[in-house]
Amino acid sequence: MLGVRGRVAWLTMADLEAQINELWEKRDDIGKGIDAADAAAVVRQAIDLLDRGEVRVAELIDGEVVVHQWAKLAILLLFRTTDMTVSEVGPFEYRDKIPLKRNFEAAGVRVVPGASARWGSYLAPGVVMMPSYVNIGAFVGADTMVDTWATVGSCAQIGARVHLSGGVGIGGVLEPPQAAPIIVGDDAFIGSRSMVVDGARVGAGAVLGAGTILSGSVPVIDAETGVELSRGVVPDWSVCVTAMRPRQFPGGEFGLPCALVIKRLTPGERHDKAQLNSILREGGVTT
Repeated sequence: MLGVRGRVAWLTMADLEAQINELWEKRDDIGKGIDAADAAAVVRQAIDLLDRGEVRVAELIDGEVVVHQWAKLAILLLFRTTDMTVSEVGPFEYRDKIPLKRNFEAAGVRVVPGASARWGSYLAPGVVMMPSYVNIGAFVGADTMVDTWATVGSCAQIGARVHLSGGVGIGGVLEPPQAAPIIVGDDAFIGSRSMVVDGARVGAGAVLGAGTILSGSVPVIDAETGVELSRGVVPDWSVCVTAMRPRQFPGGEFGLPCALVIKRLTPGERHDKAQLNSILREGGVTT
């Protein structure tokens, strides 16, 4: 499978995918029947492609989430083929297997002190990172703001011109490899302290009100009709907030969380903060 140690040639995308899949199937043989240095070289080629945005863990194709499972397997193999190292920055000491991204000036990315992104994540030109965190395998589109204490989990896919407000938590997923990561569409606005987890999707131009909890199993309901639109998918160009729906149990009636679509926006409409605040107030949501 692999070449002589230290001589693994640069592979085509198809060959790289095939070798990553083969390495995963034979992962218990790495360091035994498979040379560990050769395996690591192949894995690093795949992670470099993720780091440059030439490969994505997942993407929307004709409205469906397509997961490139081999890219996830490369990340999992990276942890198997990389040793722990200790690094120091001033008074801080770190011990990890994965280095941080570098060369932000050349990438056209602004990174404020206190922010960090792991190697193997991609930050497109124009991204701004306030003190925040982006994990390996994540993709962050052009001109997106990752605001203070926001986190972008492993393999999450964030579109262009998105605003992840302060304290937003975008969940990550590595295993199982076929599981779909979080996808946030272009021009979306995620309000402060919102959580988007467990394979949920936020459509292009959509707005989540502050504190919205969205998971892949949370019902998304149209406030005008009461109809359940989906589980965990906020429609394009809509304003969505957290709500409760009554459910009867043997012990009594309890409120279960849902996400409520309270407004439809004009496609392509830019988010005006004053207008959004007005919409949210009309819906009885604290801004």
